[in-house]
Amino acid sequence: MAMKEIARDVVGRAANLALRMPISWVNILAGPPVGVDGRTLDGRTQWFLQLLARSGQPAMHQMTVREARAEFDIVLPLLGGRPAPVGEIVDRTIAGPAGRMRIRLYRPAGTVARLLPAILYFHGGGWVIGSLEGYDLVCRYLCARSGCAVVAVDYRLAPEHKFPAAVDDAVAAFRWLAAEATVIGVDPARIVVAGDSAGATLATVISRLLRGEARPPCLQWLIYPATDLACNSPSYTSCGEGFLLTRTGMEWVRGHYLNNLAEIDDPRASPLKAPDLDGSPPALVYTAGFDPLRDEGQAYAERLSAAGVKTIHREFDSLIHGFAGMRGALQAAARAMDDMVAGLRHELAQLGR
Repeated sequence: MAMKEIARDVVGRAANLALRMPISWVNILAGPPVGVDGRTLDGRTQWFLQLLARSGQPAMHQMTVREARAEFDIVLPLLGGRPAPVGEIVDRTIAGPAGRMRIRLYRPAGTVARLLPAILYFHGGGWVIGSLEGYDLVCRYLCARSGCAVVAVDYRLAPEHKFPAAVDDAVAAFRWLAAEATVIGVDPARIVVAGDSAGATLATVISRLLRGEARPPCLQWLIYPATDLACNSPSYTSCGEGFLLTRTGMEWVRGHYLNNLAEIDDPRASPLKAPDLDGSPPALVYTAGFDPLRDEGQAYAERLSAAGVKTIHREFDSLIHGFAGMRGALQAAARAMDDMVAGLRHELAQLGR
């Protein structure tokens, strides 16, 4: 067996063990609790990170882009748990700014509604890695548990397609969905723009850009968004090493994504630098306590609130960046996912009241 295959197998076994082993054993094996900024790392997450470090898996920034994409799409399904049951999955292409663009449509099972609310979902991966295939389990879960249709977007990735290609694709995907909503059984008044990490950044960027549309997004659902590519908030110092996503990793994806560092100040790259956020759709903002992006996510939620936008921010203080894809490996991640979906369902139920 090749070393890479061994490493992947270790990751898979670590995920299963982290989920199933009694917590008393985990606490012994993981050692003393890890604390940062008054927060305590989830014990299973701590042990999982230790096993991952021992597996010999190279860090993202130590790989080529091609290698990082392949590893991400193999490892993420190992952590995602069992596939959630959905009623229908359809792959198709739509017109994009640079040609045809792939999307994947998920519909929940057993629905009787003629027009469903929809989640337009942009995957994470630093605008460089990630795919429809890698995020299939995440999207199945969101569809099954939310009762929404999910439209996952295969936006263009860097470095082949530099900034703002991903933003342009995200705008085009929303406009297509808003125009074709009733044709595919979606309520055009209930389209949520959502994503995790880089995908959450895209979601919040287009939420601002599309404020003047006839049918703007009804809600932005942001899971640990990157809102300031300067990468210099305090959590980059306290959480920038040892918790999966690192400062070096963020600088690696930033270098591939942006044409030059001057673009850091462009609000389409760093939403926190937007001059105004008035009129943006209501927001659910979720951050992780042991994440370099923690402080900028909180800061963005505060900016939205100050602009009069209904905003709910919650920090899962014991978790790390990327937990949305770790539902099958870490019980705390599974609980967080359940809580986030419950929050979404609640907000959707409030629309029009």
